[in-house]
Amino acid sequence: MSRLYQYVGSNDIRLAVAKFPAGTTIESVSQLENWIAKNSKKLKDCSSLAATFVVDLKGHLCIADRHSEHIACAGTNSVLSAGEIFFEGCNRGWEVVEITNQSTGFCPEPESWPQVAIALDRIPIPHPNKFTIEFVFRRCPACDQLNIIKDNLLICSVCNSDLPDVWNCDRC
Repeated sequence: MSRLYQYVGSNDIRLAVAKFPAGTTIESVSQLENWIAKNSKKLKDCSSLAATFVVDLKGHLCIADRHSEHIACAGTNSVLSAGEIFFEGCNRGWEVVEITNQSTGFCPEPESWPQVAIALDRIPIPHPNKFTIEFVFRRCPACDQLNIIKDNLLICSVCNSDLPDVWNCDRC
């Protein structure tokens, strides 16, 4: 069963973007091409374009400008996954060349990939078979700091406390 990721980031960011428009739902290649045409500077052949993405609760890919907050892209809703996505367009069409689960607002697990793959297959657009860079997040039980795990060291970057082995970023 898929995990729903609630926003766990800064409340200040949530409030600052509360009235921003949600990301654009992409259900076809033509919708993606329209979004790219409206949201990118003139791209040269085989150019790449980065965007913020979420997979919404209906399983659709939603994208926004790369500088957008994930919570805004999600329309302030929970998501099935989130991160950054990199499209490349050549004479054979657009494809996803890189994709990560980097979102400190939702802290999705690498295990959220199947939901992303389903959303991309629905469009359909060629894509890697997993996140090209996977991030692992943990919340420190001692100081409440969100951490990105590096080198498999489960130690809080703020207070040096041990971090749990399992995902715990949501606030219960």
